[in-house]
Amino acid sequence: MLTAYINAQIFTGEKLLEDHAVLVDGGLIIDVVLNVQLPRDIHSIDCKGQLLAPAFIDLQIYGAQERLFSAYPTVEALQLLVEHNAKSGTAACLATIATQPMETILPCIEAIKQYWNQGGVGIMGMHLEGPFINAEKRGAHVKEWVAAPTADEVETLLQKADGVIKMVTLSPETLDAEVIQKFVNNGIIVSIGHSGASFAQATQALDSGAAIVTHLFNAMSPLHHREPGVVGAVMAHGTATASIIPDGIHLDYEAVKIAKKMMGERLFFITDAVTKTDIGPYQHVLDTDHYDLPNGTLSGSALTMLKAVQNAVKHCGFSLEESLRMVSLYPARVMGLDGSYGKIQKGYAERLCLINHDLSGMAQEAILGIY
Repeated sequence: MLTAYINAQIFTGEKLLEDHAVLVDGGLIIDVVLNVQLPRDIHSIDCKGQLLAPAFIDLQIYGAQERLFSAYPTVEALQLLVEHNAKSGTAACLATIATQPMETILPCIEAIKQYWNQGGVGIMGMHLEGPFINAEKRGAHVKEWVAAPTADEVETLLQKADGVIKMVTLSPETLDAEVIQKFVNNGIIVSIGHSGASFAQATQALDSGAAIVTHLFNAMSPLHHREPGVVGAVMAHGTATASIIPDGIHLDYEAVKIAKKMMGERLFFITDAVTKTDIGPYQHVLDTDHYDLPNGTLSGSALTMLKAVQNAVKHCGFSLEESLRMVSLYPARVMGLDGSYGKIQKGYAERLCLINHDLSGMAQEAILGIY
């Protein structure tokens, strides 16, 4: 049924509109029109003056509601994650697992397959962060499971994954270039992270298939005046993108601002969010506004994508429009979905969220539209 979202401040992904309505039908955006162009008898949803924006996309989140996905590799854990995401405007995510042995990775793959087979939505696939990382840059990752795979081992993983793995974070200096190419050839996005790569090593990886750097500045070789490292490599690169965690804990807001000046539209937000967990190797303990391991090691954020937008506007001085693009359009580009996600535009999917005009919270605790 043709429906109009009315009485909203609309952010299209490009600009803010007043006195317009969004026409949707069958899960698609049909058009964005002036209010005066609306038929009088059209079915309408009153947005009560709030901000209507493209729903958010989180490419790195590990679980929610005390169900860390790697500890609870179940359809129920994925459902809880999707419900949690929807409450802060996120319509799609990559369920992420940190460095694990194969006997943990495989049940997570199977859980996502089962979730999809049951018609589940909101989970685009898996982000495999490790185990193919540099042990010296592991952060909270378990050292004993860090591994440097062969191309044959990667081939076996890809066969078992059967399209579930959408992104892998690895350290290019610890493995053969053939491994990166194997992932790329199978349609998996390769991101550099937990890496001590030199500027030259990182640049070579970015030039030969890697497309992203995972949580910029954290767990990687820093920008040094004699060795610019991974940070320098992605900033200097022409096309590579980077995710960043704008919580004021994983890095200072000034670092976010510097990265934005250097990278522009190539920088996007992730939450890197975990959840309270008291079983398994990653036992996350809430410490006010972030999570630590029991030994005090920073292990994840308590961020939401809406909070990322709030922080970007309040602490970084970014415009509302650009902050919203960093949680919607830019991650959509990374996933190759920028023709259907990240904008309120004719032909795009009806994946919308309604936010209080002062950004204090969601005006409606759900994603608007059909998943």
